[in-house]
Amino acid sequence: MITIVAKNSIKQGKIEEFKNLAEKLINESRKEKGNVSYNLYQDVKDNNIFTFIEEWETEEIIKIHNNSKHFTSIVPKFADLQAKHSEINLY
Repeated sequence: MITIVAKNSIKQGKIEEFKNLAEKLINESRKEKGNVSYNLYQDVKDNNIFTFIEEWETEEIIKIHNNSKHFTSIVPKFADLQAKHSEINLY
């Protein structure tokens, strides 16, 4: 199993827009074959920081996820909402 930790710093005033897009991404991603879990957490000390923690069965399934319609249509929209680039780690 592979865990993805994707930390996002969101611009002031863009949090609700980010959360709405993220909810759509999460709901669709959870339906995918090979998804174990897919959650979003908001930092308790800095409410502009959100972290996706995802668990997938294999790297091949992650590649399929990264090419899915919902991923390719939603994730690019995050760029305009972010204060800086995402920090993404796989474990």
